[in-house]
Amino acid sequence: MPGTALSSAGQEAVDLAERAGLRLDPWQQFVLDQGMSEKADGSWAAPEVGVNIPRQNGKGAIIEARVLWGLFIGGERQILLSAHEFKTTQNTMKRIERLIRGCPDLHKRVKAYHKTVGREGIELHDGRELKYIARSRGSGRGFTSDCVIFDECMILGDDAMSALAPTSDAVENSQLWYLGSAGIGHLSQQLGRLRRRALVALESGVPDPVLAYMEWSIAPHADECGQGCTEHDDVASVESLLKANPAVGYRLQVEKSMHRRLTMGDFLYARERLGVGDYPSDVADTWQVIGEDAWRALAAAESKPSDPIAFAIDTTPERSHSSIGVAGVSGGVPLPDDAQLEAEPVTHVEVVVHQPGTGWVVERAVELNERHKPRCWVVDEGGPAGSLIPDLRKAGLLVVTPKVRQVAQACGQFYDAVTEQAIAHFDDAPLAAALAGAQTRPLGDAWAWARRGVGVDISPLMAVTLAKWGLETELDEDEPAEPLDNIW
Repeated sequence: MPGTALSSAGQEAVDLAERAGLRLDPWQQFVLDQGMSEKADGSWAAPEVGVNIPRQNGKGAIIEARVLWGLFIGGERQILLSAHEFKTTQNTMKRIERLIRGCPDLHKRVKAYHKTVGREGIELHDGRELKYIARSRGSGRGFTSDCVIFDECMILGDDAMSALAPTSDAVENSQLWYLGSAGIGHLSQQLGRLRRRALVALESGVPDPVLAYMEWSIAPHADECGQGCTEHDDVASVESLLKANPAVGYRLQVEKSMHRRLTMGDFLYARERLGVGDYPSDVADTWQVIGEDAWRALAAAESKPSDPIAFAIDTTPERSHSSIGVAGVSGGVPLPDDAQLEAEPVTHVEVVVHQPGTGWVVERAVELNERHKPRCWVVDEGGPAGSLIPDLRKAGLLVVTPKVRQVAQACGQFYDAVTEQAIAHFDDAPLAAALAGAQTRPLGDAWAWARRGVGVDISPLMAVTLAKWGLETELDEDEPAEPLDNIW
């Protein structure tokens, strides 16, 4: 939230809505208070307002209250309202019309309720207008608006933004409102940008100069979370439901809401009811952790891993793809000059296989194990590939399972090796794509690669990160693999 707010028009919107028969919940009043905060000169403290909240909590009432204020108190000449599906906009139109007709003081100021296709909206006698706009590449062009409201902004791409957002640029004191629920991948381009801006402001302690962003969601347990983790939320708990849904007790019931988890499963329930979204990386936000130039500079076509080597396996949370990575001391890259003859040799990392699914992994791992005799196989027991460990061990592979802190160490060691130019690679596409979209997540006082919510398959990156760790770690011989003779 920008730090320049001195007052708010939010209470005016709340009071007007109540006059029209719309009584707002406390959380809805909070959003209007924050989103309609004003500077000393009366201009908006936040020209952009984002509201990200799970479905059925009542965000539509915020839109209705904001529109009523703009038409009847705020003096806004033109308000544009857009949703991904026009039927959503039509439903909002019906609710707003019903509120206005139910309040004689407001209804008498209306000149017309336009319902002709392509001209839907409300026009007042003094010329103020609310227009309902279909979302498309060309919709809204030619208009000049004081306020643009994007409903269903989890489906809001660049085409609609380029058409509608600039309509407010020529108005001195205008606002853009974005309201939606958790991100659903590449369709959530704009919501992802807003969210990243809010996170940057939160982490840096420096408020975004123009954005007020409000989100209700949980941070679910990650694959590496140990028992008793207090930094993340349990998808199945009542506490998580209450944290992400301020309308519980008003229009949502605890028991009925939690039963939806049985209906939809954890993944969909977490997204639709607990606000756990999937947000795409913006082009400008790629290569956030390791710079592209730094990574490409380490590519060496003549590099190859020499004995000993270590393999690792990783799988995406959705089990859509799996990767096998390898690490070994590079036997093909000469040291740059005589002054560095005492330098440590570089480590070669490579994605050996990256394919859909998991059914092929054990068979291919056995084949690679017999051919290359690695010192170990590394699999994160708490990660998605952990389910493969029993079959891998039964097949005779020596499987090492790093603890949570060791996963963080592996990620830190990989990062350090890149910055110290102690890595060599083939510049293979799956690994480059994973690094381009990679993000980090806190893990105690350290960090690890983020598997969820990054919009990219990072299993190739996790596989080579763990393989490098396996190359250097001390092996625990107390848990030997089952001999191949016993697999039958």
